[in-house]
Amino acid sequence: MLSRWEKIEHNKIKLEIEVAAPEVDRALQKAYQSVVKKVNLPGFRKGKVPRRVLEAHFGPEILHQDALELLIPPAYDEAIAGVDAEPIDQPQFDFEAIEAGEPFLFEAVVEVLPPVELGEYRGLEIEQEKIEITEPDLEQHLESLREQHARLVTLEEGEQEIQEGDLAMIDFQGSVDGEPFSGGEAENYSLELGSGTFVPGFEEQVVGMKIGEAKEIAVTFPEDYHEESLAGREALFKVNLKQIKQKQLPELGDDFVREISELETLTEFKEDLRTRLEKAAAARAKTELEEALVEKLTDGSQVELPSILVERQLDRLLGEMDQYLRYQGLTLEKFTELAGKTVEALREEKKAEAEKRTKANLVLDAVVKKEGITVDDSEIDAKIAELSEQHQDQPERVKEIFEKQGRLPLFKEELRIRKAIDLLVREARIKGVKKE
Repeated sequence: MLSRWEKIEHNKIKLEIEVAAPEVDRALQKAYQSVVKKVNLPGFRKGKVPRRVLEAHFGPEILHQDALELLIPPAYDEAIAGVDAEPIDQPQFDFEAIEAGEPFLFEAVVEVLPPVELGEYRGLEIEQEKIEITEPDLEQHLESLREQHARLVTLEEGEQEIQEGDLAMIDFQGSVDGEPFSGGEAENYSLELGSGTFVPGFEEQVVGMKIGEAKEIAVTFPEDYHEESLAGREALFKVNLKQIKQKQLPELGDDFVREISELETLTEFKEDLRTRLEKAAAARAKTELEEALVEKLTDGSQVELPSILVERQLDRLLGEMDQYLRYQGLTLEKFTELAGKTVEALREEKKAEAEKRTKANLVLDAVVKKEGITVDDSEIDAKIAELSEQHQDQPERVKEIFEKQGRLPLFKEELRIRKAIDLLVREARIKGVKKE
């Protein structure tokens, strides 16, 4: 087999491939052996029509499709294996008619990974905030825990005014230019004042009302409001406050600690909390450092982004978003409907992030190749064992699932990228700075 190749536009290459005549003849014969089994011709038993008769009756072209399917894929695979380029898409083939006893010539055009002009990746200078859990940090977390375990107490009707943080039960009727609008009316609606879940300006005007009081509240819908017919419009709500519930926070002490944990005293809980917060802060700092190093390397490197890789990254981003939304009881389609936008518009919004991720992946892959980073089977098994322990499963079963889903090559690539990031961190010049 002979082949030549050349670079053409936008990271595409064109291969000119020639298959020798003997291989062409063997492929035509195999095609005949397959096609003849499906042909019925008067005077011959099924599967026994001689090739010359078959071709005379139907034309030689009856064998061409099957022969091409036998010739092109292996010839292309052999040719691309000899090229210093990595395909990222399916090839497009162009060829003329196949002929018995003649070499077969065809062209293949395929998009390949673009060359990366790597920036400096060893000794990158980076600033990192020093990990410090202060007493105010502890107090803030403890206060948050009190909020989470608060009881709601219903207030008796009287002179007490509702405050921010209280839960209001209200009836309301909204109108624009004196006309009611869809979704603008509700009874026994629960609203936490200060939550920011209602139209801007509404909750602030409920503050100070008393049980049984009625009030008219004027607001303006935001210009980017999801319901276009209301966007930027002034509205008037008639509001009746029916009930007030206040949060009653538990007293911070040993009893509270015993209620929410297995520890006995507040002192013990604070020490344990500080340790957990320090571990969480260290994990966040590690992630932020890695992201900053990858971003610095990416910004200092040059590469032409293939549109097909950006589109695949967009698919992954929206897939991740869809999975997250399903945990919340939504779907991507329902989310976009509620947000008043299309999936196509959402893809456009996510495009910059997809481009950033794509470039980072290409740059890190270039580091992997330049450094000759490899991952052996023992490392894969060790990582699978770690994942299995986290999910309380058997390593053999997890590996079998990965193999069936064809995820092992991708898993291996992720480990190689992980090693590249570890290299950036190991070689970085890190300057610790205090958190402002």
